Amino acid sequence: MNVLGIESSCDETAVAVYGSPGGLLAERVYTQTDLHEIWGGVVPELASRDHVRRLAPMITATLADGKLDRQDIDGVAYTAGPGLIGALLVGAGVATGLAYAWKVPVIGIHHLEGHLLAPQLEAEPAPFPYLALLVSGGHTMLVDVEGVGRYRVLGESLDDAAGEAFDKTAKLLGLPYPGGARLAALAEGGRPGVFKFPRPMLDRPGLDFSFSGLKTAALLAVRGHEDDPVARADLARGFEDAIVDTLAAKTRRALEATGRTLLVVAGGVGANRRLRARLAEVAAAAGARTAYPRAAFCTDNAAMIAFAGHARLAAGERGVATPLARARWPLGELSAPA
Repeated sequence: MNVLGIESSCDETAVAVYGSPGGLLAERVYTQTDLHEIWGGVVPELASRDHVRRLAPMITATLADGKLDRQDIDGVAYTAGPGLIGALLVGAGVATGLAYAWKVPVIGIHHLEGHLLAPQLEAEPAPFPYLALLVSGGHTMLVDVEGVGRYRVLGESLDDAAGEAFDKTAKLLGLPYPGGARLAALAEGGRPGVFKFPRPMLDRPGLDFSFSGLKTAALLAVRGHEDDPVARADLARGFEDAIVDTLAAKTRRALEATGRTLLVVAGGVGANRRLRARLAEVAAAAGARTAYPRAAFCTDNAAMIAFAGHARLAAGERGVATPLARARWPLGELSAPA
């Protein structure tokens, strides 16, 4: 069975085909970074219009890459949420239309399920069960993953995600969009301990996160240092250390609570070098090991959507005939395929 996957939840337009046998047969990703950079962030209407412009030719090109035609596709999967509602509707409409024309089943996939299952795309898939730290621009969560559709949310951000805090603090420092990776690069030249930021919610029990106060602390700290390159680097280092310490401490608690021996780190912030080093230490101390999807599968992509769709369709699940798109969609509402 070959499943065409479509991802359009934010500012990446992506298409992939996952099959059995064969695994990932073809994939393409187009990022809209240049389109949104001049605005300092993603403009939802511009993102939606660009998805409309690019999806059809990308589908044609991806099928050609895999030496496939429409008769080779047995199902269509698309990101149904959460995300920007206009962008989601573009993917939902295209996927549903293709499935109707090709007379194949269509299924809407939870974007976060795609990230949680991304390690399954590797040559040596991460074995279930595992603890997952999902940390990206839109989400920060600790999830106990027992299998496809079997997820237990242990903790999540009550306000801003870690990636969002990185990006907004980078903007305060005058760094161009997207700023998270640029802030990390600036922090490499900073001195630890010069700027001291709070470690939010570490003095409370539980596994939830909060990063809005940390972002406010950065706003206050940057005043008067806008034109001082040394201070800006020190501030970036202090802010990064606060995020890393918070994520590491909560992850340690989750490993202790679950007893899992495998920690999977998914999402774009998982590429942060200092975070990876700290999580490796935390996991080793708990008798666990760490696993990461390859860099291309940490950010938004259609390979993870095609894989999740393949797993659910292969289990007999079927979507609905009308396009489904949900800007907000709690992960806890998902169930395992029948």
